[in-house]
Amino acid sequence: MTISTKSKGFTLIELLVVVAVIGLLSTLAIIALGSARTKARDAKRISDVKDTRNALELYFADYGKYPLSPEGIQLGLSGAVCLDNSIGGWSATCENPYMSIVQSDPGKNVYLYRSVDGAAYTIQISLEGAMAGLEAGNVIATPSGLSNQ
Repeated sequence: MTISTKSKGFTLIELLVVVAVIGLLSTLAIIALGSARTKARDAKRISDVKDTRNALELYFADYGKYPLSPEGIQLGLSGAVCLDNSIGGWSATCENPYMSIVQSDPGKNVYLYRSVDGAAYTIQISLEGAMAGLEAGNVIATPSGLSNQ
């Protein structure tokens, strides 16, 4: 009768290879997740600006001009959380809103609205990456559409 001295189990090399493969796969997953988050924030920015443009067009249809803000106003913050059906437009509280909640930037940037004469406006946003035919960086929304600055 022969007794086998071979034990059943994994060698140290096999375990190290498995740990290295798991580490590599988790690193790739984290990198892909960061990229997906960046794209999601940019998609939200574009969607927010399109919604705001639609509300501004409804406002313009009723009043014949866009809300005035020659110095510019940061959308989604205390003074411009909704677009009201008043001549001033932007408000902290709205009874009859065109847009009840004006979104703020999902990152650390701001949406900056400016209209000097009420005939046109600009909304400045900042994209983290290229999306929807737009390059990363400053993007300007006007009544005619979105474009890089």
